[in-house]
Amino acid sequence: MLKQIVSPLVEWYRENKRILPWRDQDNAYYTWVSEIMLQQTRVEAVKPYFERFITELPDVRALALCPEKKLMKLWEGLGYYNRVRNMQEAARTVTVEYGGVLPADHQKLLSLKGIGSYTAGAIASIAYHIPVPAVDGNVLRVISRITESREDIMKQSVRKKIEEELLAIMPGDCPGDFNQALMELGAVICVPNGSPKCGECPAAFCCKAYRHGTVEELPVKAKKKERRLEDRTVLVIQDGDRTAIRRRPSKGLLAGLYELPNIEGALTQQEALERVKELDLEPLFIKELETSRHIFSHIEWRMTGYLIRVASLEQMKNHGLLFVEKAQSEKQYAIPSAFRAYTKYMKQGENLFTAARDDNK
Repeated sequence: MLKQIVSPLVEWYRENKRILPWRDQDNAYYTWVSEIMLQQTRVEAVKPYFERFITELPDVRALALCPEKKLMKLWEGLGYYNRVRNMQEAARTVTVEYGGVLPADHQKLLSLKGIGSYTAGAIASIAYHIPVPAVDGNVLRVISRITESREDIMKQSVRKKIEEELLAIMPGDCPGDFNQALMELGAVICVPNGSPKCGECPAAFCCKAYRHGTVEELPVKAKKKERRLEDRTVLVIQDGDRTAIRRRPSKGLLAGLYELPNIEGALTQQEALERVKELDLEPLFIKELETSRHIFSHIEWRMTGYLIRVASLEQMKNHGLLFVEKAQSEKQYAIPSAFRAYTKYMKQGENLFTAARDDNK
């Protein structure tokens, strides 16, 4: 049955595909960078990140040689920072072992750090026209609906089965177009949220779920383990133009990135002031900021924030903190998007303090 979808899907894709900066380039590096960026991130959001990244690091060698601080800054906002660390490790391997060119070999691609079955399949088929499948969440959903499968797509055995089914029908002359057609179909027609656009689907003629009215019941997906809720208090500590930041530990969540100082728990204003005093600082003023939350794969941060004006930051040198201006932070230090609700105050702090003093008069 699946063999019937090959020609209609490829034809549909060639006529309707979105224009994307990494598409139709026959550039394995572009395919690699874009596919890693697209994990957990929407296409429209990725475009500016991709263009900035490629401008600064146009090839594998440039990625391999990039200083860590610059690399983290280029990735800032995409999250999951281990992805780009793995990319750089793989780039160094490719530079040494393959002359700076990603190998046109599916198994060799799989051996590189951070490149799994899907990414290897995407690079091999799109850039090198090797007939291997590239099965991501979109493809799992599309195939589950077409075949009306009620197997749990979160199981590795089910993914492997779908990969084998697609390998058997992979067109030798256009494997990249076929793989991208499946991905595109799942992204714009056979969508995960809301009602799929079955009336526009080129595979509707043989889709069992469409025929039987079970499209919105599929795919079957086991529930993820509930995220752990964690209260945190974020401190935006300033002495004027400068704001205190610190580097996170080299291992664990957001490893090695810079952050605004934060403490576990939801602190009151008085408790926040006491913590600042423990840093040998003299707080002059405090303003409560809006609450925020950030969702990681296994943890959800519920954040309270305070903007705190201090007499001087100089005495904090023994507390592992850096004191940076907004412009300096934007150029040099990668602060994760988890703190986005509060990093905006790095520039606005002086005006906020002035307004707050006027309100209190």
